Amino acid sequence: MDELNRLIHQPTRLRIMAALVSLDEGDKADFGFLRDLLDLTDGNLSAHLQRLEEANYVAVEKTFEGRRPKTWIETTLEGRDAFAAHVNALECLIHDL
Repeated sequence: MDELNRLIHQPTRLRIMAALVSLDEGDKADFGFLRDLLDLTDGNLSAHLQRLEEANYVAVEKTFEGRRPKTWIETTLEGRDAFAAHVNALECLIHDL
């Protein structure tokens, strides 16, 4: 059985990863869309994304559209694998109960 991933298990990061892995591989989510979808503040989302990025679970790309900054987020293959292993561990835990 896979172990629970403490980094992903945190509720906000679990929601972020669930939202991102629901996208097709290679697709990206706009920061504002993700913030609004999960009802987070800019600072809260940024802090959690930083932790996920440090673990190489997400990639953050900062671009400009005209003069406006735009931030795109996508899961890495490592992040998708870590999320799948975490979900598997949760399913095993539930099954064992």
